Amino acid sequence: MRKVSLGSLVNIRTGKLDANASNPEGKYPFFTCSRETLKIDTYSYDCECVLVAGNGDLNVKYYNGKFDAYQRTYIIESIDKNILNVKYLYYFMQLYVSKLRQMSIGGVIKYIKLNYLTDAKIPLPNIEKQNKIVKVLEKAQELIDKRKAQIEALDQLTQSVFLEMFGDPATNPKKWPMGFIKDLALKTQYGTSKKASEDTGKYPILRMNNITYEGHWDLTDLKYVDLDDKEVEKYLVHKGELLFNRTNSKELVGKTAVYRFEKPMAFAGYLVKLIPNEKANAEFISAYLNSKYGKSILFSMAKNIVGMANINAEELKSIKIYIPPKQLQDQFAEIVQKIESQRELFKKGLVELEKNFNSLMQRAFKGELFND
Repeated sequence: MRKVSLGSLVNIRTGKLDANASNPEGKYPFFTCSRETLKIDTYSYDCECVLVAGNGDLNVKYYNGKFDAYQRTYIIESIDKNILNVKYLYYFMQLYVSKLRQMSIGGVIKYIKLNYLTDAKIPLPNIEKQNKIVKVLEKAQELIDKRKAQIEALDQLTQSVFLEMFGDPATNPKKWPMGFIKDLALKTQYGTSKKASEDTGKYPILRMNNITYEGHWDLTDLKYVDLDDKEVEKYLVHKGELLFNRTNSKELVGKTAVYRFEKPMAFAGYLVKLIPNEKANAEFISAYLNSKYGKSILFSMAKNIVGMANINAEELKSIKIYIPPKQLQDQFAEIVQKIESQRELFKKGLVELEKNFNSLMQRAFKGELFND
């Protein structure tokens, strides 16, 4: 199968807006470099395209319609859809993004250059075969989407249970006493600044990318670090403690998750560990910060510093929070544990579906999916 430089087949533009332009009540999608799609009141683009994050997570999306985009998002359109099917391009980019991650440059937040896209070599069969490949991959993608929908429903269930048990944090209808997160914290601790290794070190180290926006864990990209005896107490996180992402892009700063694993791990300096005191369960604090209200508070208080946003430990502790009885928080945590157990089963099934899907894509772009 012949390969063609992508730059000869597409037009590539970049978004124009800053992430501050988002509006939770907006009518149109607002694509940023995170996996989360925000909203906006207006649109600048109306097209069928593939969107590639230019920095940060380096993810890929397909969209057809009206939208707007963050200034570091690449918007890729086919020059001639009779030569290059946009969905075919999307599936190719899903594979190619792993190479983009390897090529990315920069410090804490990696980024890619435009020529990394234009120089990419895409296998280009005729349009009829592209269409056949797209149909096969779409059917496989449907199975993945259904499983993801089940997982998302469980995430919504957690928030639904939270609101039912404690009430909307914005209005506190149950009239719980008010306080601050510092009133629920025994201790906070910044993570280690030690340089991590790809494959050597006693302890896996959690970094900002390991916490998802929804408050879960993605352990597919772990590095390792060694800690001496004094550092172990400070820089290990244990089951039932909370990690908070204090520095990231504005839309991602404040990602929060409870550490639910038996074996402790190290955590990096862009995270804050919070150990709850006798008044609190970390699952309650995490659900509060991951609620719609909590996300809006975190977004509004994040300070931009040289392209990054920051909420330090003292600012985290200063966030207002209602304080229900500890017994009720513990009951909520038990429900969360059951939901998380089911979620893990669904995730394992999703991993298998995605593995099969990736195998299909590999075969498709090697010309092995159909006999010529």
